[in-house]
Amino acid sequence: MSIPANLKYTKDHEWVSIEGDVATVGITHFAQKELGDIVYVEVETLDQTLDKDEVFGTVEAVKTVSDLFLPLTGEIIAFNDSLESAPETVNSDPYGAGWMIKIKIADASEVDSLLSAEAYTQLIGA
Repeated sequence: MSIPANLKYTKDHEWVSIEGDVATVGITHFAQKELGDIVYVEVETLDQTLDKDEVFGTVEAVKTVSDLFLPLTGEIIAFNDSLESAPETVNSDPYGAGWMIKIKIADASEVDSLLSAEAYTQLIGA
């Protein structure tokens, strides 16, 4: 399992890519594999400002529904609309086309609390 070194991670199995004050968020390969075939991604928090660790949406797989937790405080400024018609993209390309949201980061110091690729690898025992 490949864990991109250029990304940050959370203990809840989200990945974060940061460019300036915008963070792109998705779920990790490990998370999508654990969930199984993803059939629906719901994000009803677009244009809302949420605190770190608040639920920003849900992902539904054939066998379960799982909450998605915001890795950083900020405003959700974009949702990957292509997931509405092709949620399985999260399974096939979790670190690319399967991204879920973009956040305008409110507190850049929170980035320091995210896990490195090495720390995330240790967390999942890979």
